[in-house]
Amino acid sequence: MNYQWYPGHMTKARRMMQEDIRLVDLVIELLDARVPYSSRNPDIDELGKNKARLVLLNKADLADAARNKIWAEHFRAKGCFVAEVDSRNGAGMKQIQELIREACREKTERDRRRGILNRPVRAMVAGIPNVGKSTFINSFAGKACAKTGNKPGVTKGKQWIRLNRNVELLDTPGILWPKFEDQAVGLKLAVIGSIKDELLQVEELALWILSFLRGEYPSRLQERYGIAEEGTDAQLLEKIAAARGCLQKGGQPDLQKAAAILVDDLRSGRLGRVTLELPEDGADRKQEGNGGK
Repeated sequence: MNYQWYPGHMTKARRMMQEDIRLVDLVIELLDARVPYSSRNPDIDELGKNKARLVLLNKADLADAARNKIWAEHFRAKGCFVAEVDSRNGAGMKQIQELIREACREKTERDRRRGILNRPVRAMVAGIPNVGKSTFINSFAGKACAKTGNKPGVTKGKQWIRLNRNVELLDTPGILWPKFEDQAVGLKLAVIGSIKDELLQVEELALWILSFLRGEYPSRLQERYGIAEEGTDAQLLEKIAAARGCLQKGGQPDLQKAAAILVDDLRSGRLGRVTLELPEDGADRKQEGNGGK
């Protein structure tokens, strides 16, 4: 199927971000650590190209630890400040304040030379739907100051949040971009839950997951479902249906139900820590953030 989701509020949100970018010193871009390339909106790259950049590899606890390191080095080489974080549990959050200070050091020095003292850093928090922006803000602030949800599109408008005398955050809605030039990007975003499930064909997602896991993380399926990994991807889905008791009347496997279980197991981490791409998979993307340097 063709993977795309760009409702009207995203067009409005992008215009709002274009207007507000001039007010901020720093763009804090949240990426899903499982798909750092696919979850990086090229529109945000363009909007923030002259600003300091802090890339947060969020949900790092769900991603392959070794591949997290590879991605972190990739973005540092692009001039971005980088942190691996798990906003839900607070892991990696202690370093954020210092990274913000480092990223905005030149701006702070310029202010000091002009006699402007103690002006807080203003940072825009940006990212695609369901990447965890509101959860990050709440965790960073230590209080529930932004709406959160486990489905894309919870934050519809902007809101300024004063964290302390040093930092103000601008929360923004999650936005995708109008057209995925590479449908593999859309598929991976669908797999992690950044496109509304109502728009998806879950069996297609499941078959892709099965093929990927067998190639990159062999034995995960056997460990989780107790099945042998021989046969086609379609046959594997039937095995999962049988292993999980997903049967229709007459004993036929309920592939839709089995597919939904597989997708949910991947998203939740029950299939182990998985990263779905490496930097070379997105080497041909035309626009990369320059870290404001």
